[in-house]
Amino acid sequence: MDEALNDDLRIALMRLVRRMRLERADGDLSDGQLSVIFVLWKEGAQTLTSLSEHERVTPPSMNRTVNALVKAGLATRHPSPDDGRKVVIEATDAGLEIARETRRRRAAWFAQRLDSLPPEQRDALIVAAPILRELADS
Repeated sequence: MDEALNDDLRIALMRLVRRMRLERADGDLSDGQLSVIFVLWKEGAQTLTSLSEHERVTPPSMNRTVNALVKAGLATRHPSPDDGRKVVIEATDAGLEIARETRRRRAAWFAQRLDSLPPEQRDALIVAAPILRELADS
């Protein structure tokens, strides 16, 4: 791939993500904290290890993130029903509401931008979406 195109695409994606992050329900949460709330909303209760793996951070780093969420009343820790040695983390109702409202705001912002594009550009994005998802999941 042409280096200039590589740079343009990478920079455009980073700027789009940064812009999207501005659409959130709670400006006091870090990106990492909000990401954990989204995982708990979508996937349900998780262990610290599974959250660490999902977010690709170390367990001590995830523990600090979870501690902040618990302190803010957005998550709780409970003994695992399957294994008393493990602890599961779960979003509280307040945490779930932040996730839902953030998703609503981001979807509204993005839909408005997509609607302003000409049909051929929207079609190009429909084709590109699975490719970008594959890159993001790699």
